[in-house]
Amino acid sequence: MSGTQDRLVYMANQIARNFAVQGEAVAIAATARHILDFWDPRMREAILAGDRAGLSDIAAGAIARLQASP
Repeated sequence: MSGTQDRLVYMANQIARNFAVQGEAVAIAATARHILDFWDPRMREAILAGDRAGLSDIAAGAIARLQASP
C-alpha cells in the first residue's frame, strides 16, 4: 500500500472504532455515512479502489456498502 492508502485505512478504522459501540450493523452504516458526508471525493475514490488489507471488519463493511450504492 502507498502512504496515502495507509492513511486512508487508518482514518477509516478510527471512524469505525468510534461507532463500534453501537453494534456492527449500525457501525457499518454510520461509518459509510461519515465517509460519504465528510471525505473529499478523491479520498473516497482512493479507498474504494485501493487494497482492503488492514481495514477492520466494520470499516471493510462500510467500504463494501459504499461500493454497492449507486
